[in-house]
Amino acid sequence: MSARFEIPFPPPRPSGPEPRMEPPVVAFQPRWEYREIVREIAEGLPSTAELDALGAEHWELAGIAPAGARVHFYFKRERGP
Repeated sequence: MSARFEIPFPPPRPSGPEPRMEPPVVAFQPRWEYREIVREIAEGLPSTAELDALGAEHWELAGIAPAGARVHFYFKRERGP
């Protein structure tokens, strides 16, 4: 004698609210370090290769400030532990 039973697909969801787990909150204050590059306007802007090299070191352009015949480029990155 063989018994036959069927398993519904997809299986039914349990009734009621699903249990949820909230992720822990870990507060920390990031620490930044900064870098300034000053260029004469006559020299031109930083090249793509220069910007790629800075990006590979995790520097992010944070601001540009013209000052007369010079342009100041400000970069920042998160300081390591």
